[in-house]
Amino acid sequence: MWNMRLLILSVLLFLLGCNSTAQKNTELSADDFEKGLQQSSVQLLDVRTAGEYRSGHIQSALQANWNDEKEFAERTAALDKQKPVYVYCLSGPRSSAAAKWLRANGFDQVIELKGGFSNWKRSGKAAEGVANIKQMTMTEYQQQIAGKEYVLVDFGAEWCPPCRKMEPIINQFLAENKEVFFLRIDGGIHTNLMKQLNAEALPTFILLKNGQETWRYQGVLTSAELNTIWATKK
Repeated sequence: MWNMRLLILSVLLFLLGCNSTAQKNTELSADDFEKGLQQSSVQLLDVRTAGEYRSGHIQSALQANWNDEKEFAERTAALDKQKPVYVYCLSGPRSSAAAKWLRANGFDQVIELKGGFSNWKRSGKAAEGVANIKQMTMTEYQQQIAGKEYVLVDFGAEWCPPCRKMEPIINQFLAENKEVFFLRIDGGIHTNLMKQLNAEALPTFILLKNGQETWRYQGVLTSAELNTIWATKK
């Protein structure tokens, strides 16, 4: 009996040791983080502000500002909890806090970049940024929609998780409704126009009929919901 207790205790201590090692391995060096990104299932998340993101980021990174509680919750809701999430900020503290939040909310595979984006650059890793593109003016926007009966405006961005989630739904809608002119505007670049049109978050969809707004929506909706709106607004 005593030997059996010793055996059970040994197994428990071994399992606890394995779990402790696994937990400690959630923060990776730039080299190991880069290797992990080679997996096709990885979701890469930059938790800095949009301004920081535009100044330079890791290729294919999505963005959700940890310091904006509402934005962070909305954007991460579009991520797949069954797939790994690799997360980083500028130097580490924000991504560490964000990683804890993600784990507490059902994301089991959360990996942090040790030292953040600063360490990534110091390690000589590749980064990309948005070029200094001229902002679209209100006049240019009005020229785009002039003379068209139906226009669906989409303020989104490649790095915005909900925008990515909406892309196939919008593509299907446009394929089924050829009469709709689609105007995609990068909300990460054309921020002045967003302010002028009171578009406060990404994605924001605006439906126009003969230049007049008939509907707008912020966030993610299903294909059925979009078709229902279209049936009542056209």
